[in-house]
Amino acid sequence: MAGFWGKRRRAEQEEQLAADTELSRRAEAAMIAVDERIRTAGDEVGFAQAELGTEATKDLRDALSAVRSHMQEAFSLHQLNHDHIPDTPEELRTRNARIVQLCDWADDVLDERTAALADRIDRVRRAPEVLARVQTESSALETRIPAARETIARLAERYNESAMSKIAAGADEATQLIAFARHSADVSARRRAAGQNEEANLALETAIEAVRRGGTVLDGVEDYELQALRAESTLTDVVADSRGDLIAARDLASTPAVAEAMTALEAALAKLPPAGSKTDPFTSLTTLREANQALDTVVAKARDRAARPLPSIEAVRHAVDDADRQIAVARNVIAGHRGWIGADARTRLAEAERLRSDIDRLIAPEDTREEALAVARRTAQLASEALQLAQRDIDSSRPQQNNWGGGGRNQGGGMSDMMGGLIGGAILGGILGDIFD
Repeated sequence: MAGFWGKRRRAEQEEQLAADTELSRRAEAAMIAVDERIRTAGDEVGFAQAELGTEATKDLRDALSAVRSHMQEAFSLHQLNHDHIPDTPEELRTRNARIVQLCDWADDVLDERTAALADRIDRVRRAPEVLARVQTESSALETRIPAARETIARLAERYNESAMSKIAAGADEATQLIAFARHSADVSARRRAAGQNEEANLALETAIEAVRRGGTVLDGVEDYELQALRAESTLTDVVADSRGDLIAARDLASTPAVAEAMTALEAALAKLPPAGSKTDPFTSLTTLREANQALDTVVAKARDRAARPLPSIEAVRHAVDDADRQIAVARNVIAGHRGWIGADARTRLAEAERLRSDIDRLIAPEDTREEALAVARRTAQLASEALQLAQRDIDSSRPQQNNWGGGGRNQGGGMSDMMGGLIGGAILGGILGDIFD
C-alpha cells in the first residue's frame, strides 16, 4: 500500500512539474508576442496619425501607453523568475500566471482599439475609390427624386397634413443631402491633394453619411404609402373590435372604471374622420388602440373582481381588531416576563407590529382591500405565534417545585417564579440563591 501512495505522489509531482513548465513557456511566449505587437501598433499609430490626424488616433495612443506601462510589470516579474535568488514553485507559478494575465489584457486592449481604426484606415487607403462611389451613389439617388415627388403629391390627396408631415419634405431633404454629399466629396479631394489629410478625411466621412441619410429619406417616402395602407387596414379591424368590446362591456357599465373607459373609447370612435375625408391613419390607430386596450384592461379586472368578491371594509376592520387584540395580549405577556422570553417570540411580535403599521393605508382603496385583509390575518397569526412561543419560554423557565414538605418552601418556589420573570436568566441563579437560602 505504501508503494502505491508513493507512486501516486510521484505521478502528481510530475504532472504539476509539467504544468508549471508549460505555464512558464506560455508566459515567455506571450511576453514576446505582446512586445512585438506593441512595436507593430506603434508603427500603425504613426501611419494612422499621418492619414487620419492626431485626434482620430488618440484612443489608440492612450491604449499603447497603458499597455507599455502594464507590461513593465510583466518584464519585472520575468526578471524575478531568473535572478540569483532561489524561488519556490508556488512563487514561480504565481508570477507566470500574472504575466499571462497581463499579456492577455494587453492583447485585448490593442485588438479593440486597432479594430476601431481599421475601417477608417482602410477607407483612407481607398479614398479615391470611396470618393468615386460617393459620386455614383449620389447620381443614383438623384434619379429617384422625381418619383419621390410624385409619391408625395399622390399621398397628399389621400392623407391630411398631420400624416404628410412625416414625408412632405422628403424629396427636398434628399436633394439637399445629395448636393451636400457631392460638395463634401469635392472638399475631401481638394484637401487631400493639398496634403491636409485630417480635413480630407472629415469631409469624406461627411460625404458618406450624407449619401446614407439621403437614401434613408427616399426609402422612407417610398415605404410610407405601403405602411399607411397597412395602418388603414389595421384601423378597420380595431374599429370593429372596439365596437364589439363596447357591446360586451355593457353588463359592467355600472362599474365606474369600466364606464369611464367605455366613454373614452366611444369618444375615440366618434373622432375618426368620416369616409372620404383626408385622414391620418397612424394617429387614429394609436389613439383608438390605446382606448381599446384601456377598456380591455378594466373589463378584465372587473370580471376578475366579480369572480372574487371584494371583502367589505367591515370584514377587514374585524380582522384588524382581532390582530390588535392578539398583539396587545402578546405584548403584555412578553413585557411581564422579559427575563424568560427568547428571540423567537420577540421576533414574531416585532414582525406583527411592523405589519400592523401598514394596514390602515390599505383598507380604504378597493385595489388594496384584499391585501389589507391578508395582512391583518397574517398580523394576528404572528401575534398568536408570539404568544404561544412566549408561553413556551415561560413554562420551560419555571423552576420545578420540590415537595420539601414546608409551606415556606412552596411559597419560596412561587416567589422564585415571579422573580424569574423580572430578572434576566443570566443572573437568576445567583440572586435567587441569596434570597431563598
